Amino acid sequence: MIQVSDDGARLTFRLIDAPDGSGELFTYAYLPTDAQYESPRPYLHPMRTLAGDLVTNFRPWDHIWHKGLALSLPNVGPWNFWGGPTYVRDVGYQDLGNDGSMDHEAFTTLVNWMPGFNGFIEQLAWRTPPVDDKPGDVVVREERTVAVTVVDDDAWVLTWRSELTNVTDGPLDLGSPTTSGRENAGYGGLFWRGPRSFTEGTVIAPGFAGDAEVARGERFAWMGFVGRHDGYAAGSGTSTVLIVDGGANPGGVPQWFVRSVPFAVLCPAPAFSEEVPFGPGETLTFEYAVVVADGESDVARGEKLAALAAAALGSRSAR
Repeated sequence: MIQVSDDGARLTFRLIDAPDGSGELFTYAYLPTDAQYESPRPYLHPMRTLAGDLVTNFRPWDHIWHKGLALSLPNVGPWNFWGGPTYVRDVGYQDLGNDGSMDHEAFTTLVNWMPGFNGFIEQLAWRTPPVDDKPGDVVVREERTVAVTVVDDDAWVLTWRSELTNVTDGPLDLGSPTTSGRENAGYGGLFWRGPRSFTEGTVIAPGFAGDAEVARGERFAWMGFVGRHDGYAAGSGTSTVLIVDGGANPGGVPQWFVRSVPFAVLCPAPAFSEEVPFGPGETLTFEYAVVVADGESDVARGEKLAALAAAALGSRSAR
């Protein structure tokens, strides 16, 4: 059974009778207090396995706009909803003062409001930067649906659905640093930043296990990251984070932005190498499932976890 608490700025999801005692799965910060330069937006941190091991990092010194697990897009038309500087073709990264925010407006459904639904439905407004202390313009409206399913004794799944509507009178095409000229840096989308101890971890995907540098930019239906935790004996204390693409997202089967050095990140990027058109009045829908599992995974276990995640995602889509 899932239990949720709300302190007015964060939802904390707990599993009653979890193996680690506390049962905390994740906290969803829906009213962040980040500086505008970091593109304030809701995020999940901390996220933990059923055994209680931490699998996210928050505001690391190298990229302070990395926030656990979050929907982060560096190029939405002229606006940056990623945080930090923007990559400019033939120039490099520049501070353009274009960092927008994804602002929580309301929860229309929350745990226990709908029988059998362990999650929330949230309305958000994507705004341009404020001017003279006045809120920026709303350029995108989003309905976000997030739900939790425990799928095994050692794994749980987070399903994520974002319906984005362009409410302006012009295009807001989605892009990345790579579509702006930076080679093999097509990040943007649902983005996970792992803990420091996951550095040099192993990447798994259909028919692949190995180096993140080899996998970056390749197209897969799912991808996982296997990392180790501090505080354990050598050869133990391992977890797996795996993301499954919904199968019908804009951009087709995603190219993945993934790193294991100098830090762990995983992102199914819809606009890695080609922009995704986003015309006025158009709605784009993105669906993903994120598996958080105790223990090490090879490709075979990855396939099993991906199947459990896809089933969870399918059950949510059918509601």
